[in-house]
Amino acid sequence: MARFIIFGSFVTDKLCPQDIDIFLLMKDTFDVRNVSGKARILFDHMAAHNYEGASIFWVRRLVAFDGEEAAIKHWQLKRDGKKRGIVEVLIHDS
Repeated sequence: MARFIIFGSFVTDKLCPQDIDIFLLMKDTFDVRNVSGKARILFDHMAAHNYEGASIFWVRRLVAFDGEEAAIKHWQLKRDGKKRGIVEVLIHDS
């Protein structure tokens, strides 16, 4: 995984957020066919929504239109054009 972004009601001041929205920017070498078990559910949008209550969107860096920063900024915009809060989870390899 290259970038892990959380957005939606989960990162607001709502007392009881109803869901979690996640955008995963994967490395170009990522192959979903190599993911097995319950982790595979996370890469099927509807299955993740039904099983985990999460809206998960993912792309490889290669197909991030106008680059990865532009892709992340896209997810920060709401339908009305206003910005929403986002949180990036940083994962450090040990």
